[in-house]
Amino acid sequence: MQNKVQVSPKNSIKIASILLICLSLFLSLTGCKSNQKQEIKVMQFNIWQEGTVVEKGYPAILDEVIRLEADVIALSEVRNYKGEILADRLVNDFNKRGYTFYSQKSQDSGILSRYPILSQEDLYPVKNDQGSVTKALIDINGTVLAFYSAHLDYRHCALYLPRSYDGTTWKKLDKPVTDTALIAAYNNQSMRDEAIRAIIADASEEREKGRLVMLGGDLNEPSHLDWVSATKDRYDHNGVVMQWPNTKTLEKAGFIDAYRQQYPNVLTHPGFTYPADNPLVDIKKLAWSPDADDRDRIDYIFYQADKRLKLRDISIVGPRGSIARNRRVTEDTQDPIILPDGTWPTDHKAILATFILAK
Repeated sequence: MQNKVQVSPKNSIKIASILLICLSLFLSLTGCKSNQKQEIKVMQFNIWQEGTVVEKGYPAILDEVIRLEADVIALSEVRNYKGEILADRLVNDFNKRGYTFYSQKSQDSGILSRYPILSQEDLYPVKNDQGSVTKALIDINGTVLAFYSAHLDYRHCALYLPRSYDGTTWKKLDKPVTDTALIAAYNNQSMRDEAIRAIIADASEEREKGRLVMLGGDLNEPSHLDWVSATKDRYDHNGVVMQWPNTKTLEKAGFIDAYRQQYPNVLTHPGFTYPADNPLVDIKKLAWSPDADDRDRIDYIFYQADKRLKLRDISIVGPRGSIARNRRVTEDTQDPIILPDGTWPTDHKAILATFILAK
């Protein structure tokens, strides 16, 4: 006859707790967490002619990506100078520094990723230097992200009209254009709306396939969330309240403006990204409308709502200063600004958003 071992309820709880701790430790060591969450840092980065305008600008691009620990980066102003493919150059130079990145050949807009790129295409190819959209499917540890990088048409840049400048020639006008119908008609002559429609149509198909959707870009157009009644007499808006069409179209299609989601108050957090004060560059190269205050938010990160995705925080990266009326001015806003750690390679400020991805 065998002896039975009696285990008290109290000891049973202790044993179960120990087993759970051991299981949790095992899963963490093997990377097999049942409800694993991870942090994804997404960056919008206009690199100003591949960093060639600023002395030592190209290595500064690498420095900032590494320092900020960015995972997925939307690049604007990819040029592939002298027949050298920027994507290959970046991948090789990061590798020399001990970092693995993925990138594929593109023109004007580009994508850089710490995660494998499954496929890439020119969703909206560049024509006559009137903007582009590059799309990549990125494998983030088994979750597929449809990522769009946009650098849209810089011509017919209607944000200059209320500031008494032409948005194509940047010549001074006799007076500001404040009729919103005229501003909208001029804005519509750009190719930005065609590019945005291409993104929306493609993103809809990707959503049906269960994929995450994000967009990073220099849209060369302000947000309808910024040109509101509260700002109509600021930044040389000259009384204009404007429903800028492309951000509005994105919003209607379910795209969330990450910066305005986190910081909805446009007065305390205007979020200016252009023109940035780069102290290494002559101010004549930074001011396109020298008699105006043309500070605006034209660089964005958008995402579509998904139960697997949560925005944790978002910051501006770059100099605290901007250019206004041909002067270097220091911003005294409440915008979270991560200052450069050395050379800043561009005339834009970048955007860095941190998302939590749950599988």
